[in-house]
Amino acid sequence: MMVPLSAADWSLALAGGALIGLAAAGLMLAFGRVAGVSGLVRNALAGRLEAIAFILGLPLGALLVQGLTGGGGAVFLASPGRLMLAGLLVGIGAGLANGCTSGHSVCGIARLSPRSLVATLLFIAVGAGMVALVGVPGS
Repeated sequence: MMVPLSAADWSLALAGGALIGLAAAGLMLAFGRVAGVSGLVRNALAGRLEAIAFILGLPLGALLVQGLTGGGGAVFLASPGRLMLAGLLVGIGAGLANGCTSGHSVCGIARLSPRSLVATLLFIAVGAGMVALVGVPGS
């Protein structure tokens, strides 16, 4: 089922993309670190404060936007078990690719990294293949 996006949806998506870009650039300029979430989680678990702040900012930013726009809460279209399996597979893929979608797709392509382009194309292909294989939950 396709849901058309409103002008407000497009505005929020553009603002979100701009904020992700600004946060990634800020992390690179301030700490010389690539904003890949898998690496940031690893660094947060090791106690690096900038990684902890970045990781905490992800859900807090979503809550801030929800509060400012009056948007509804998160809607999960799959069971908790299916979401955990999906997260595990994403983690395995990020490990195999030596980075996740945010690190390769947002930062790596911006740095003109050939391996990030290959990783991003593989992420897209595998994601499309999984949707074709198991479908979209709730549809």
